[in-house]
Amino acid sequence: MRTEKIGLFVFILAMLGAVYVDLNVQPTWKEQTYIYDLYENNQGDLVYRSQGIEIAVTNVVAYSQSSLRQEILDLTKDEPGRDHQWVDKNGEIILLKPSFHFGTWSLLPAVVAIALCLLTREPIAALLGGIIVGAVMLGRYDITDSVLIPSMASDSAAFILLLYLWLLGGLMGVWSKSGAAQAFADYMTLHFVKGPRSAKLIAWMLGVLFFQGGTVSTVLVGTTVKPLADKAKVSHEEMSYIVDSTASPIASVLAFNAWPAYIQALIFVPGVTFLATESQRIQFFFDSIPFSFYGILAVLGTLLLSLNITWHCGSRIRQARARTLATGKLDSETARPMNAKELHVPEVPEGYHPNALEFVLPLGLLMCVAISTFILLGTPKVNWAFALALLLSCTIALFKGMSFHHLIDGIGNGFRGVVVASVILILAITIGGISKESGGGLYLIDLLGQQLPYWILPVILQLLTMIIAFSTGTSWGTYAIAFPLAMPLAWVIAQHSGVAEPQIFMAICFAAVLNGSVYGDQCSPISDTTILSAMTTGCDLMDHVKSQIVPASFAAGAAAVLWTGCALIFA
Repeated sequence: MRTEKIGLFVFILAMLGAVYVDLNVQPTWKEQTYIYDLYENNQGDLVYRSQGIEIAVTNVVAYSQSSLRQEILDLTKDEPGRDHQWVDKNGEIILLKPSFHFGTWSLLPAVVAIALCLLTREPIAALLGGIIVGAVMLGRYDITDSVLIPSMASDSAAFILLLYLWLLGGLMGVWSKSGAAQAFADYMTLHFVKGPRSAKLIAWMLGVLFFQGGTVSTVLVGTTVKPLADKAKVSHEEMSYIVDSTASPIASVLAFNAWPAYIQALIFVPGVTFLATESQRIQFFFDSIPFSFYGILAVLGTLLLSLNITWHCGSRIRQARARTLATGKLDSETARPMNAKELHVPEVPEGYHPNALEFVLPLGLLMCVAISTFILLGTPKVNWAFALALLLSCTIALFKGMSFHHLIDGIGNGFRGVVVASVILILAITIGGISKESGGGLYLIDLLGQQLPYWILPVILQLLTMIIAFSTGTSWGTYAIAFPLAMPLAWVIAQHSGVAEPQIFMAICFAAVLNGSVYGDQCSPISDTTILSAMTTGCDLMDHVKSQIVPASFAAGAAAVLWTGCALIFA
């Protein structure tokens, strides 16, 4: 009760601060540059491609004539007259967009959401608190119509409702009703899993195997390993950490995924020859992988935990492991697991005989569709994969004699089991958008405008991206904010400091931004991968956040030392 009262006091103070910002604080406008892969189509028009659609580039003006260049924005007190403009800057066609921040106040929505999460352990209330504070800061007092409804009507929210509520929830519900998940756990326990260590090793190997990163890896691994890990009595804190820490970290190391194609467009620096073309920027990404120290150490840390080596994991994970070994309890006494009890205990209809193939075949189809669509189309069609897996699971259950009534009852149980987590995911997207719009990440990067010793820049970039990603709950969103500012800054500092190997120094700074963003996303209680790791493994969200932050911070600290050493030695 005491922490809840403190949380209420924090929210009231934050609301007063938000009203003050709306009424008295003038935004600081900043020029934002966006680089696109432009080409001429068959009609001779200059275009770029976004989500498979050609978009024309029109009304290009000289940079010196743009109303969105920084020297004009510095004189702007009101909102600029346009939201974007194509310009020709030194022969390069780029897109300018104005963004703003409120100084330190820009961090308020994310800080409130995270503080309330830690104080109350109620993520829905905490996220709503941060959304309300951010909306008031931006002058949107009609929060329902101007913030929540537009966010819930977005493509991201629709994707979450389709995938995580209907498809994932339905699939987990059918598996629970048919006993397929339990049958798979029994089979694995009989033939492969001999105890907690082998269960954790299988989870780790699957995490490495599904190196696409992000929500795809988290859902696939968490859904697969939960039944066998529960059967082997692995604490939910350990399992959620393994699932989370082998998602994005491994994707930054085994980068045969969508990451290089996305990030290369953000790291163009005029005049830098090794970043001049798309292929050179993608090659630069892969050349920097040996410096992805956090990703490497995070994956190695989960391997050590899988081998029951816990010296780096902190007291919470050690206590969770000891608790489960002594009592068999997978959660702490105060835990509120992210999925509901309907999915914990199978309610198999009388006369129905579960088989492990009912779990393996839909899961195999799911993985084949996700991987094949990534190879053929360049992006994994996760909704197709889960829809076909759900359809196959339903078909098998009906073919084996389950009544339609029992099948629908199982699907309904699955919906109920993940509805809270789906709501949290939608609210997390909303608070991330509010934080980005209020300029939290932009303000933090803006602090780097001063001259810095070159050798300390990688750690500064790491810390800033850690804070941005932790505050916004997204690594890819952090990349969009940080890379266009960090890479030119690294080049300028390398030139001013007379760095002997500027390409190596740039690769170190690149890796620091990449990995710092992964750490912040992984540890943030408002991140989709954090929430999904807790949901698919059945862990309490804040137990997951608090337990994994120690080993993740240990890996981040070691990475900071290595980046500094490499900057001094190799650059």
